[in-house]
Amino acid sequence: MKKLKAIVFDVDGTIADTEKNGHRVAFNLAFEELKLDWYWSVAEYGILLSTTGGRERLLRYIKESHPNFKPTKKSLNDFIIKTHKIKTKFYLQLLKMGNIKLRPGIARLIKEARDKNIILAIATTTTYANVELLLKTNLGSDSINLFAVIGAGDIVQNKKPAPDIYQYVLDKLKLNSDDCIAIEDSYQGLCSATNADIRTIITDNSYTQKQDFSKSILHCNHLGENENPCTIHNNGNNLKKIIDIDLMQSLL
Repeated sequence: MKKLKAIVFDVDGTIADTEKNGHRVAFNLAFEELKLDWYWSVAEYGILLSTTGGRERLLRYIKESHPNFKPTKKSLNDFIIKTHKIKTKFYLQLLKMGNIKLRPGIARLIKEARDKNIILAIATTTTYANVELLLKTNLGSDSINLFAVIGAGDIVQNKKPAPDIYQYVLDKLKLNSDDCIAIEDSYQGLCSATNADIRTIITDNSYTQKQDFSKSILHCNHLGENENPCTIHNNGNNLKKIIDIDLMQSLL
């Protein structure tokens, strides 16, 4: 039987529900600071999430909702970079407040993987600083070191659903794709991982629960805890209600 050697986590929406009450709120605060009358509702942000990457998402919004918008002193690209930096400032403040918690089963699975000498890695479009503070706030000051590789932000040219970030992680780990399982929350993330030939578990959320996850090896609402079992949406007839290492091993 093939042995599970590594778990590769997405971050936003997977490790924590960062989108609705994190990134969305931070973007709205950035718009307010820049004296723009723009506001992303929960529903509108859900539509924008089909575009991966904060800067890319903002560019799409401007093209679709404000096609005649022209920054007063900067190019559109410079404006987007500036706005995203302001948004990141507010997002980090939200993280420091401790209001963005890990999803069920994340801390448990990380501990179990470490106890069983399984490598942990991250493949995400968010910035390294965002990842580091999210982990530090929830798992302790040295928690970034639990992960052997952090593939984050603009470290690769093409963002999800392209496989680049997962291929980067595989190259850094010096592992084959069939040594690993990815954990994602969205169709774009699933495509990114499976296009790198990595088997993928989906833990959906309110934004992604109706997306097509037919290519996943398992689709559930979260990883599960003893007191908060998960609901498995596919391949679940005889499976436990907690996603643990033994179960993941059986999916290889």
